[in-house]
This record gives sequence, structure tokens and C-alpha cells, in this order.
Amino acid sequence: MQTMLMITSISGAENCASVLAKQLGITVETASNRREALSLLRRREYTIVVLDDGLAESEPAAAELIWKHSGLAIPMQFNFAISGTARLAREVRSALQRREQEQALAMRAATQTVENELRDTVTGLILHSQLALAEATTAPRLSERLRTVAELAGVLRQKLGDHSPSAIQ
Repeated sequence: MQTMLMITSISGAENCASVLAKQLGITVETASNRREALSLLRRREYTIVVLDDGLAESEPAAAELIWKHSGLAIPMQFNFAISGTARLAREVRSALQRREQEQALAMRAATQTVENELRDTVTGLILHSQLALAEATTAPRLSERLRTVAELAGVLRQKLGDHSPSAIQ
């Protein structure tokens, strides 16, 4: 479940949190000062941390400490004095969507990297098996095992999506 920490000393913060929770379908907790915020940040991880612009500008060192303890949460600074709950909801929704897109892209990139590394390893297995089979001094039992290794590597190559002709003979 996604969670949000809203750090502001404005009156009606709990009402704002309740509205956001309903609109966004996330858990929203509030903290009215730096000490309370840091205490909450020590207890759990948040998906997003929203810090009131007024608090951030009046206490820059405190804001920096909050960001430092936010972990992997999306950091967001918001001016509660001039913007309402509807705008905050749009900003949070947008930030969450960007995070999802970034995570999906990162996952695809990581998957592609692992697949490429596996393909290289499989190609190496096939090549070295075939080179060993080509040697005249290879014992018959060893030759059979090398053929099995090469065949298994070929099967693995196909499962990885490499549709080039197999080098196994």
C-alpha cells in the first residue's frame, strides 16, 4: 500500500489528509513539525513525503534533515498557503505516475541487461563445448557430456529469445 507523509502546521491538515486519502486511495499521515516528522520517518517507509514550503523555507536545516531521512520516498515541497487540496492531489498523482513509469523503465533495462549477460554466457558455453568436441583427444564419454552441455546451452539460448540459428551440430 502506498503511503504519504504530509508535513505541515496549517490548520485543517488532518482534513486535507483525509480528502487526499480518499481521492488517491493511499494512506496519508500528518506531522506538524520537524520532530514529529522525523519520528514518523524512523518508524516506517513512505512512498511520498510532502513538506510545507513555509516550513522548508523557515528552517532549511530541518528540511534537509527530513529529506535525508525520507529514504526512497518521493520528496515533494508544496505551498499549502496558496494551493489547495485539489492541486496537491494532482501533484501527488502525477509524481506517483512518474515514479511508476521510472520503475517500469528501470525494470525493463535491468531485465535486458541480465538477458544480454546470459546470452553471452550461453554463447561462450556453446563455443567452448564445440571447441572441446573438435579436439581429437577427447574421450567418447567426455564428448557425449560436452554435446549435452552444448545442447542444453542451445535450449537456454532459445528460451532467452535469441532466434539466430543454433551453432549446435
